[in-house]
Amino acid sequence: MFEPRFTINNAIVAGLTRIERAVGFMSAARLSDDWIRDMQTTALTLEAYHTTHIEGAQLTLEQATRLLTGQTIPEADPDDVRELLNYRTAFDLVAEYVGSGEPLTEVLIREIHKRLVTDVRGDSATPGQYRLGQNLIVNSVTRETVYTPPPADEVQPLMTDLVEWLNADTGINTVLVSGIAQFQLVHIHPFIDGNGRTARLLATLVMYRGNYDFKRLFTMSEFYDRDRSAYYAALQRVREHDMDMTGWLEYYVGGLATQMQEVQSKGEQVVKTGVLQIKAGAVGFSGTALSVFSAILRDGINTPSALTVKLHISHSTLQRHLRSLIGAGLIRAVQSGTHDPTAHYEANI
Repeated sequence: MFEPRFTINNAIVAGLTRIERAVGFMSAARLSDDWIRDMQTTALTLEAYHTTHIEGAQLTLEQATRLLTGQTIPEADPDDVRELLNYRTAFDLVAEYVGSGEPLTEVLIREIHKRLVTDVRGDSATPGQYRLGQNLIVNSVTRETVYTPPPADEVQPLMTDLVEWLNADTGINTVLVSGIAQFQLVHIHPFIDGNGRTARLLATLVMYRGNYDFKRLFTMSEFYDRDRSAYYAALQRVREHDMDMTGWLEYYVGGLATQMQEVQSKGEQVVKTGVLQIKAGAVGFSGTALSVFSAILRDGINTPSALTVKLHISHSTLQRHLRSLIGAGLIRAVQSGTHDPTAHYEANI
């Protein structure tokens, strides 16, 4: 039976506390359904982009966004495009599974892998199949072997043990279980390729299953991708410390706490924006004036030229409404002089 070794230290407790505070805010905050849907779409795009970028995909975030909205990018590497679109297909599977209430199985993990790597590089990753030979983890720069996964004949029993542990009532915090699941699958490296992406999606699945879906607004891969060397070092540290996962879990919990606090900050901004829009309506603003104010609230910083284009209004009309909004104390002009080319308007939040 798989028995992970770790110690719940002060850093882990602090991270879990930050996560719970963010969860509490997101549960209590009155956030519009439209905003949540927009944020969920953004989170999915960021996760799909970063989880593939970690593995070497060369798409830009703009290209990823366009691809996920159904556009084509003729100049993009077809394998990079397929990997990105495959992530959405695999994520849909996870979402369906969570709603079904079914237990986590090896079949499910293999299906996640299958969806992630199908039609990529001629199916060289043998979609959904455990590896039959030895694979190695090498340093991409030095080409030195940094980790040798277990032999192929140990993959099946190790995966069986992991799944049994994930379905057992261990009493361990769900966030920690998800981090342990991610590390252990990477450690076993059961597939020829696509192990990292599968492990990261498995961690997401475990959190969703344990009622930690955070309204599906977070993206852990964005955190990893900001400093990939720190991500790989945190994984390697477990092996350097006789398979003690404490250091990895510190990193994992801290990363999730960071991502959740960023989501909370955006949510707080939306709440403040809603209050200000109500205030604007209460003092008599409506129609175009309210549209100008809403655009400034939504986009943060706006130049006059950008506002006229976005709102399809004349410069004189815009200036009239801007003066009214400034007079009401709802916005402010930020400029160094009368003819400052960087002049823009910000909401008084």
